[in-house]
Parts: sequence; C-alpha cells; structure tokens
Amino acid sequence: MENRRQYLTGVKSIVVKLGTQLLTDAQRRLDGAFLAEMAGQVAGLREKRLSVTIVSSGAIGAGLGELKLAKRPSDLAQLQAVAAVGQRKLMDAWGAAFERYRIPVAQVLLTREDIDSRTRFLNLRNTVSAIHGLGAVPIINENDTVSTDEIVRITFGDNDILAALVSHALGADLLVLLTVVDGLLDGEGRPVRLVTSLEEAKGLVREEKSALGRGGMDSKLSAAQMVTECGQAMVVADGRAKGILKSILDYEVVGTLFAPRVKRRTGRSRWIGAARPVGAVVVDDGAAAAVGKRNKSLLPAGIVAVEGVFEQGDLIAIKGSDGRTVAQGLCNYSSGQVEQIRGRKTAEVREMLGEAAYDEVVHRDNLVVE
Repeated sequence: MENRRQYLTGVKSIVVKLGTQLLTDAQRRLDGAFLAEMAGQVAGLREKRLSVTIVSSGAIGAGLGELKLAKRPSDLAQLQAVAAVGQRKLMDAWGAAFERYRIPVAQVLLTREDIDSRTRFLNLRNTVSAIHGLGAVPIINENDTVSTDEIVRITFGDNDILAALVSHALGADLLVLLTVVDGLLDGEGRPVRLVTSLEEAKGLVREEKSALGRGGMDSKLSAAQMVTECGQAMVVADGRAKGILKSILDYEVVGTLFAPRVKRRTGRSRWIGAARPVGAVVVDDGAAAAVGKRNKSLLPAGIVAVEGVFEQGDLIAIKGSDGRTVAQGLCNYSSGQVEQIRGRKTAEVREMLGEAAYDEVVHRDNLVVE
C-alpha cells in the first residue's frame, strides 16, 4: 500500500490500454457487457476530475467477427480491409457503452509516422486535450487501414508500444495496460507486484501471446521501459477484475506496478526518446561512455562512421562500436557534413567550416540516453 501511494499519489491523467483478447468474448465477438462495465469505471474516474484516454485494440478482431472469418488473414490488403470493417464496429461498441453515461467518444487513429513527426506529435497532444475539454473520451487505435510496417512487423505490439507513445505525447501521469492476467508472473506463476529493475523483470518473460492479440508480456516490458525512463509509472493488471481502475488508484496491491526510474522528462525530451531516428552515427568507446554514462555532448572527434542520409536538425541514433544504440538526439549537421568532420578535433572543424561550425554534433540538451 505504502509503495503504491508513493508512486501513484497525485495522478491526474491516465492512459488505459485494452487488448483484443480482453475486449472479445469466447466467440471472438466484441464483448458489449465488458465495454459497458469499463465505460462505467471511466465515468467514475471522470467524476473525480481525472482525465482518461483509452487506447483500444480490437478493430481486426471485430472485423473478423463481422465478416465471419475463422482466422486472421495473412495478406496485407485483406488485413487492412478487415480492420476497416472492424474499426467502425469497434467505435459503435464504445459509443454504445458510454451512451448511458451521456459521454461522447472521439475516434483518433494513429500511425508510427504521427509519433516520428515532431509537429504531428504535438498536434496529437493538442487534439486529445481539446477532446477532453469538450467532455468527450478519446478512443485511440492504430490506423491499421493504412499502416504497412506496423500491421506486418508488429511495431506497436498489440498497441502496448502505441499506448506508451501516447503517454509520452500527453505527458500522462500513469499508463495502465489491462490484459487477461494479473500482471507480470514469476517462474512459479505468481504475480510480481512491484518492479524497480526491468533487467530482473525481463528474466521472467514467457513467450506467450493470444491468437487474436499481437502483443505479449515482452511488448509490455518494452512499453514499461519507455514509460519509466521518462519518469512515469505503469501498471499491468487484469482488466476483468471488478473495479480494477478504481483499485489501482486507491493504491490497492493489484497487478504489477512498474516504478518510474528517473525524474519526469520534458515534453521535448519525451519526443526525442520516442521518435524513430532518420540516420545514425557510430562512435568510439570513449565517446560512447561520455554520451551514455556521463551525459556529455557528442563531439566530432568521437565519430567513426555515418549511417544513412539526414539533414541538419534531424533526429539521429548514436551507436557504439557493438552496434547498440547509446542515445539519440537532434543533429547540428547534415550527414554529408558529419562525414566531412568525423574524427576531427574542434579546432580543425572550426577552421574547415568557419561560422557554420558547431562545437557539438549533438548537444547534450538535445540528447536522450537509451
């Protein structure tokens, strides 16, 4: 109880994600009774002046039921067609669930590019804020009807990663991932109630996922890493447990609480950490340690190679000699310029570029360590 209070006191804004398996019944149809019960919980939180944003999976699952298909198609065009049918069905179901509380719902569909673009990332926050201001509940889902990477390569992991990215964009205090199990389970099948070390938690993950859903506990741990490294808390809990959202906010020991690892990041830093880099630079061991461990700016002298094509101001990854990403940040130079100055000392760079020279390739104020 005391640990929960420590991490959850003062929560005002929540992102709640519900997976496909949770939203469907034994016949793989949308479970209207469950959606109505969840709408009641959200309505109760709104009465306490809490802002709740829903990330809802289920479009493809709903489409399968509507079209009477026995299994998920493997063809991309068919998957997108199923999602197009199912998304309308999904929003109808959410609309009906909230109607008894006289709360309107708003559909927001996202692709990965909406997060990668700084302008669209900010637009998402402004739009969702306006939806809340008008008294509606935002229902966010991946835009499966136009996605290509995400729907095939599972980038969002049954919306777990999408929910974490939405939490970044909104600066939410808490992310709740509702699933069909009581949180992260240990080797004996017992729920782990508090996680302060993600490395230890990763050793407990089982390779399990449902036929309808695309995520598993592994994707939830990836979401936890993203959220907790930005100073936000996350809870994974059984969505079918009675009054689960109220229980979480009443500090009851339910599900698994992932404690924030650092102090809250600024909105700009959250975007730098969330967006996908355009290109990359490879650095020597000294530069990797300076950037990754001592939070220093990246200087030209430490760069040994350039990957990809990028322009000044683009987001790039900083990789160590082993190929792992150490950090990512906004680059002061184009890829061509970095190629020209890599390995050189600051004085040499100034002599080469004159007034166009920056001392840092990536300044520490524009850098987020992985």
